[in-house]
Amino acid sequence: MKVKVIPVLEDNYMYLVIEEHTREAVAVDVAVPKRLLEIVGREGVSLTTVLTTHHHWDHARGNAELARLRPGLAVLGADERICALTRKLAHGEELRFGAIHVRCLLTPGHTSGHMSYFLWEEDCPDPPAVFSGDALSVGGCGLRLESTAQQMYESLVETLGSLPPETKVFCGHEHTLGNLEFAQKVEPGNDHVRAKLSWAKKRDEDDMPTVPSTLGEELLYNPFLRVAEEPVCKFTGKAAPAEVLEALCRERASFERAAEPLHPQARALLALQWGLLSTPRQK
Repeated sequence: MKVKVIPVLEDNYMYLVIEEHTREAVAVDVAVPKRLLEIVGREGVSLTTVLTTHHHWDHARGNAELARLRPGLAVLGADERICALTRKLAHGEELRFGAIHVRCLLTPGHTSGHMSYFLWEEDCPDPPAVFSGDALSVGGCGLRLESTAQQMYESLVETLGSLPPETKVFCGHEHTLGNLEFAQKVEPGNDHVRAKLSWAKKRDEDDMPTVPSTLGEELLYNPFLRVAEEPVCKFTGKAAPAEVLEALCRERASFERAAEPLHPQARALLALQWGLLSTPRQK
């Protein structure tokens, strides 16, 4: 299993997953289809399927054009709002692409229909991978927009947090620096946060991606997976895990606003991109 990391837009990631024996390929979160097809052509693979984590434009907007350019392409996801969806997936459903197994994990929080994809190959020394979209990112997680704090807690800690620690985490955005700066505010005494932040700053200076991390690493420095840890509870003033998570989400939003104050027009544009506003209907 070969994973091509494809930076697009301002800070998004698309992925191309290649089954190296059959040369079949699966794309994850197609935002810029022509860029994807350039890499498909360069790799000499057959693109058969798109896995979409959620319906937001920066993860799904390329589906329609890609399906037009590649008739018969399967576009899969868990939300009927996903552009050009050909089949809706269910939690726990398993797919197969050559030697690659895919387990579909419903992870509501950022959106109600967010699906993460856990991939592995049997009898292979390489670690498994999870494509977590905006559910889980390096050092953080996506905004909680459509689900309850309890649902988000279950998605992060019980569903994703229970995957094997060696699992590689391929997330939807390059938000690592901001995430880790917030993590340092939450746990200023955490040496793992300090070391990862130093590493991420060097990657940023070299204009290099910070993906993938591993789940085992995330459990050491990502506060949204550490809601039962005493320093994180103390920071939020809460004890119940879902309440700790909800407080972290509020603090993270305030931290981001303080770090990068937005002009009202820019804030409205972000709201539109995040799916909080809808575009006017065409007459």
